[in-house]
Amino acid sequence: QVQLVESGGGSVQAGGSLRLSCAASGYTDSNYCMGWFRQAPGKEREGVAKISFGATYYPDSVKGRFTISRDGTKNTLYLQMNDLRPEDTAMYYCAADDRYTGAACVAVFKRGFPNARYWGQGTQVTVSS
Repeated sequence: QVQLVESGGGSVQAGGSLRLSCAASGYTDSNYCMGWFRQAPGKEREGVAKISFGATYYPDSVKGRFTISRDGTKNTLYLQMNDLRPEDTAMYYCAADDRYTGAACVAVFKRGFPNARYWGQGTQVTVSS
């Protein structure tokens, strides 16, 4: 059983940076489809970054500002967020699933990763103007 625990959220001013971490207990591998998602009150869940076999994908809303990475030695997923904007305010979650790779991973990521095997509990990010 894989458990995911996010950390690193907080409150920053617009233009600031945060790095989120997602520590995985249990086994994960680079072949896992892993991603970061966010959900603001009253809005649908949105994928902000995914990684699988080292291949990354970002939606236009965060491209160039957010970077996803994975440290296999620490079994930890990261999300470096720069140039934060008030519209980035949300609860951020990490998710993982070993059933999807390549284009399938991108496809489920774009759909908000429904029915993903593993989700973290979330970490709040608040950006003030």
